[in-house]
Amino acid sequence: MKSIKYNLSILSFILVFSVSALAQNQIAVPLSNPDQPGKLKIGVVRGSISVTGYDGKEVIIRYGNEEEDETDREVTKNGLRRISNKGIGFEAREEDNEVEIGGVSPMRNTSFKISVPRNFSLELSTVNGGDIIVENVNGEMEIQNVNGEITLTNVSGSAVANTVNGNIKAYFNSVDPNKPMAFSNLNGDIDVSFPANAKLTAKMKSEWGEMYTDFDMDINRQESGKIDATSDSGTYQVSVNNWIYGKINGGGPEYLFKSMRGDIYVRKK
Repeated sequence: MKSIKYNLSILSFILVFSVSALAQNQIAVPLSNPDQPGKLKIGVVRGSISVTGYDGKEVIIRYGNEEEDETDREVTKNGLRRISNKGIGFEAREEDNEVEIGGVSPMRNTSFKISVPRNFSLELSTVNGGDIIVENVNGEMEIQNVNGEITLTNVSGSAVANTVNGNIKAYFNSVDPNKPMAFSNLNGDIDVSFPANAKLTAKMKSEWGEMYTDFDMDINRQESGKIDATSDSGTYQVSVNNWIYGKINGGGPEYLFKSMRGDIYVRKK
C-alpha cells in the first residue's frame, strides 16, 4: 500500500513521502495496476469536487483554497497581531488501484480537481460550499451532496446520486444493463438523459413538482396510485401510493427518481 501524507500551503508545500509533484498545488498518485479499472474515494465537509476522466495511468490531484483570502490583511486584537494559517492538509492512500483521499480540514473551503483514468468508479461526498462535477468517466458512481448541485456529463456505467439542496443533472453515454440507479433530492430539479435504447423500470415521485419524459413509457396502472388498507388491533390504516411505475424499452433494472420540491425530467439522449 502506498501511503502519502501532505501538509500543504497555498504558497508552498512539503512532500512528506515519495510522489511526483508536477506543479504547485498538484500531485500525481501512481496506481498499482494502471491498465486495470480503479476506484476513487473522497469526502470533504466544505468545498467542491470535480473529477474528469482522461487517457492516463495516474490519479492527478489538484487542490486549492476557495475562500477569499483575508489573511494578508493585518488584523490586530488587544494590541496583538493575528497569525494566519493558510495550510491545506489531506492524506492520499493507494492500494490495489483504490485511491482514498481523507483528512481534509473541515474548517477550510477546499476545492479538488482530480483527473482519473476513464475506467474508474467513484465515491464522492461533500456537505457545504460546493458542487460535485464528473465528466468522461466509466464506472459505478456513488455521489452525495448536501448543499450543492451534482452534474454528471458524458458518463457511462451506473450512478446513485443524492443531494438535499441542489439540482441533479446527468447525461449518460451508456448504462450498465444490470445495475439499478437512484437520483433523489429535496429542493431542486432532477434532469437525467439516457441512450434511446436503454432498458429500465422507472420508479418516480415528486411531491410538489411535475414529471416529464420523451421516452415511450409503459405505465403500470395497477401499481401507480395503488391504495393499501391494513387493520391491526382495531386500528384501520389506509395509504395511497403516489409513485409512478413505468417500463422503458420493455423494462430492466429499477431506476428511482425522487424529489420533494422539484421537477423530474427523464430524457432520450
